[in-house]
Amino acid sequence: MEAELRRLAGSVPDPELPVLTLEELGVIRGVRLLGPSSVEVRLTPTYTGCPAIEAMTSDIERVLHDHGMAAVSVVKVLAPAWSTDDISAEGRRKLSEFGIAPPRHHAADEPVPLTLSVRCPNCGSTDTELLSRFSSTACKALRRCVSCREPFDHFKEL
Repeated sequence: MEAELRRLAGSVPDPELPVLTLEELGVIRGVRLLGPSSVEVRLTPTYTGCPAIEAMTSDIERVLHDHGMAAVSVVKVLAPAWSTDDISAEGRRKLSEFGIAPPRHHAADEPVPLTLSVRCPNCGSTDTELLSRFSSTACKALRRCVSCREPFDHFKEL
């Protein structure tokens, strides 16, 4: 039952990036059945103060209420902090297909490189330039490909 409830909660689209589900984004930390029609969902924001967390919470509550859960508690979990490494391979693929350069994956014990080449999701070139450190959301930067001249969002590494 918990696996099915997690699948339902995880299937909720991210309010800022609806191409991704919350499971693909990696923000669902756990689901625990508390009783026959009572459930607790542990949810981690992509960053402290993320404005989308309230929409995520209400969407999870709605989906689980619609599937027979009378009491739904969504608990915000700040530790361990979310990282772009929590985005699934499927989520990275979807970001790229959607025209957003996905964050590069790195091992937790390795430093993040200081010089970052970002691959254009349109033509694949790594010859890109930063236009703005912030795009439509704080977790994305606006870049332009020098080769194809197309602007695109880059999901920043955290």
